[in-house]
Amino acid sequence: MSKIIAINAGSSSLKFQLFEMPEEKVITKGIVERIGLPDSIFSITVDGEKKKIVTDIPDHSVAVNLLLEKLTEYKIINSLEEIEGIGHRVVHGGEIFTDSAVITDEVLAQIEQLSELAPLHNPANATGIKAFREVLPNVPAVAVFDTAFHQTMPESSYLYSLPYDYYKEYGIRKYGFHGTSHKYVSERAAELLKRPLEQLRLISCHLGNGASITAIEGGKSIDTTMGFTPLEGLTMGTRSGSLDPALIPYLMEKTNSTADEVLEILNKKSGMLGVSGFSSDLRDIEDEAAKGNARAELALSKFSDGIHKYIGSYAAKMNGVDAIIFTAGIGENSAEIRARVLRGLEFMGVYWDQEANNVRGEEKFVNHPYSPVKVIIIPTDEEVMIARDVVRLTNKVYA
Repeated sequence: MSKIIAINAGSSSLKFQLFEMPEEKVITKGIVERIGLPDSIFSITVDGEKKKIVTDIPDHSVAVNLLLEKLTEYKIINSLEEIEGIGHRVVHGGEIFTDSAVITDEVLAQIEQLSELAPLHNPANATGIKAFREVLPNVPAVAVFDTAFHQTMPESSYLYSLPYDYYKEYGIRKYGFHGTSHKYVSERAAELLKRPLEQLRLISCHLGNGASITAIEGGKSIDTTMGFTPLEGLTMGTRSGSLDPALIPYLMEKTNSTADEVLEILNKKSGMLGVSGFSSDLRDIEDEAAKGNARAELALSKFSDGIHKYIGSYAAKMNGVDAIIFTAGIGENSAEIRARVLRGLEFMGVYWDQEANNVRGEEKFVNHPYSPVKVIIIPTDEEVMIARDVVRLTNKVYA
């Protein structure tokens, strides 16, 4: 038996799960939140009980040291030597990485170079990798890329209608993201539907503060909403999603801003935050919309209408769909968003049950039994996918 730790580092957070492999048993899991802010929060599960520590955690290195210290202090493991592999979620692998990769100095340098394509995430992913390398330098580590699952898209899906030389010379194309999540829920959907994945047409809706939708045919991504960067596609928490590219020079002129400053606005001050004017958190927006706040209602409509539209588009692209999957924070927990998305899809065989839909964070079918198209809530598990790739790429052999 071996212990593998899966790490998902954000700009101010670090999620983790420790697995016993190959059983995929979760030994513990938790999160470090508000890294770099006062009153950071460290949470960890010990024997089924959640323990929480509020303290100042100035950076990811301190967060990693605290995590490893508590693993032994709470007797979750006897020694750090028990950890035989580390898996890191990395958002952007460009065209360099078509699969997960064992982390070397060269791989780390490439991850950092790709930060210009995922400025909100790759720097944080690299920081998490470095923090673990400092403490556990001899433990093999694997980078699991969100973009890898989408490498099966055909050229007609991933190419932009630009001079072809731009793709050949600069790698300008759609890459797609949340691939680890889309892959997990598609495989789980096949299990729940009791049908071979190769025979299924699925639409996976990964809806969180960042959101993307993927058309999955025969287990392979054939199209997805995010593009060259995670900015394309749906309206999101703080990201604008797709818009007319001519707006960028127009905004530069009108606001006397640089291109980088406009991109900062599109990445961090737009989306539901920009439309609502007060929050990027869907829970806040739903609360205000219920009170009659018109701009909160507009933000909800922008978000849900985009999802609704892409589902119709991807169903057409695959000549039908067998199941629609909702996952991630909003997809798993917001009955309101699911309802807004599903209303009006009856024309394509989607019949859903309002009472069944009234759940949070639960794996469940919410369609009527007779519905030709199934609707499934599947809590995502990117961490178990990461652990599996660590095992696969570090050639662990289990007795």
